[in-house]
Amino acid sequence: MASVALITGAAGGIGGATLERFVTGGWMVAAVDINEVASSDNVLSIRADLADVEHCRRAVADAVEWTGRLDAVVNAAGVWTEGPSAETTEAEWDRVVDLNLKGLYFVSSAAIPHLALTRGCIVNMSSDAGVQGNAGAAVYCASKGGVTNLTRALALELAPSGVRVNAVCPGDVNSPMLRGQAAASPDPAKYLDKLLRGYPQGASARFIEPAEIAELIWFLCQPSATAITGANISIDLGLSAGIT
Repeated sequence: MASVALITGAAGGIGGATLERFVTGGWMVAAVDINEVASSDNVLSIRADLADVEHCRRAVADAVEWTGRLDAVVNAAGVWTEGPSAETTEAEWDRVVDLNLKGLYFVSSAAIPHLALTRGCIVNMSSDAGVQGNAGAAVYCASKGGVTNLTRALALELAPSGVRVNAVCPGDVNSPMLRGQAAASPDPAKYLDKLLRGYPQGASARFIEPAEIAELIWFLCQPSATAITGANISIDLGLSAGIT
């Protein structure tokens, strides 16, 4: 029987590219998102608001009911926020942390018994903001820093059952999220240019493509990667390597 992955944020840039990569690789995919994803013989669309714990549990239950097994969970759902910390509202904190961290945790929690049966794996979406601070993005950094250390803790907890847990930590990705960030700024072109100036490539700097992230996620879910667990792997063109 084909392997089965549950991918959250499957209607988004990274999640959508990851969905495509797994389907191309012959997997069945439970595609979880607050928006509809096109279903097919290999794709089950599951609508869920992952800020709600019961939605997280139901999404996993629906995925397992569909095929009877679960081999991988890819937690790619997430939202961005930025702005002065002195002006942060409780609602904005909850919006970001509930999806980026709480939802990720409770999807993983519900999936653990099923992954233990297949000796499967979890891949979490962290960020360069999960390994270093970004001025003006404290709430987002808090959520992704939590993902980074949660990944380590889960990896240690689940290692005896053969379940691996890793995270990928992208820099700025050419995605709807990035375009939304830019559009919300007073000068979108200037916003994007400032981001690119932070990369060590200089004039040849570029944004990372979702397919590049998807390829790393795909690799981490393969049998050839069974020695890798508890890792937070940067894929950011050197952005978080240090000061140039």
